[in-house]
Amino acid sequence: MSQKRDYYEILGVAKNASTEEIKSSYRKLALKYHPDKNPGDKEAEGKFKEAAEAYEVLSDTEKRERYDRFGHSGVSGNRGFSNVDDIFSAFSDIFGEGTRGGGSIFEELFGTFGRGRASRRGSHLHCTISLDFIEAAKPVEKTIHIQRREACNECRGSGCAKGSTRKACSTCKGRGVIQQIQGFFSLQTTCPACRGQASIVENPCKECSGKGHIYKDREISVKIPAGVEEGMQVRIPGEGEALEPGVPKGDLYCEIKIKPHPLFSRLEDDVVYPLPITFSQATLGDKIEVPTLYGTAKLTIPAGTQNGEILKIRDMGFPSIRGRNKGDQRVQIVIEVPKKLTKEQRSLLEKFAKMEEENITPMRKEFLEKAAILSKEKK
Repeated sequence: MSQKRDYYEILGVAKNASTEEIKSSYRKLALKYHPDKNPGDKEAEGKFKEAAEAYEVLSDTEKRERYDRFGHSGVSGNRGFSNVDDIFSAFSDIFGEGTRGGGSIFEELFGTFGRGRASRRGSHLHCTISLDFIEAAKPVEKTIHIQRREACNECRGSGCAKGSTRKACSTCKGRGVIQQIQGFFSLQTTCPACRGQASIVENPCKECSGKGHIYKDREISVKIPAGVEEGMQVRIPGEGEALEPGVPKGDLYCEIKIKPHPLFSRLEDDVVYPLPITFSQATLGDKIEVPTLYGTAKLTIPAGTQNGEILKIRDMGFPSIRGRNKGDQRVQIVIEVPKKLTKEQRSLLEKFAKMEEENITPMRKEFLEKAAILSKEKK
């Protein structure tokens, strides 16, 4: 009977090594001896399993203490690992998240090593929901219709007719990937014969023609919060696709599009509304009703209001989707100058103009004084 090697020796660490040192060493060995990097190499596979067994003990405080006191006999109940899948399932957490949608670093370097080894999930779906400008200010519920792929009930997603099963792909020998060695480099690509599924359908299901899935029309109710903005997405968990029974469905992402309004525009959570008023309203002041997202509101125009001035109506904007506050309605004043006058209007304005010459406004007076100084300097 062969003697088991010392776990510290296997991982190449000292007996007082920290947990991080043990983890780091195991990562390096696992990547070095992984069977997908060493196809057909039984010695490498043995070292891979050996390193996993050592790490399982030394990474656990209680097991490590028993091992330090009693050796292998202290952890003789340790389960060990019979295959690569068990090791990946047990220790995939120490390899962290990858950079391509959440896969582990194993997947990043070697792929998914065949169908079923990595945790799977259905595909996400995307759609667009259009809202009227005013609808975006209130909580609304929209019903949408989508077509999505679902696992075929007849073959339960296998693609095979009843009584038959999928056969291991002969091209990739059931691995789902093909490895090509070019000099010092090893390139792994998805098998073109089985498209990475590691198996093929010889007797296809009549219901889905061997695809394993069928298209179904679904009606889904989407709740949209008040205050959504153009381009935001509403996520509906579990309303995406699932092509295999038992595999969680993906999510549905609904992108919000907001139709323009003939009167209003949006600036963050504020509503902007241009209001044309007459010269007399601007000069004398007035009280008028203006439209808002929520009906009408009274607006006081102070006497002497200037063209382009912004008057605010508090809390008449969009609810903040990030909090409880509401934006305001910004009323932008546009003083409209009449292009045509009646004789009476012209006569009155001419009289007013003469009075203006006698009583020059402060801003105009300052301008005229500066212009006169500039004129003298040029002479």
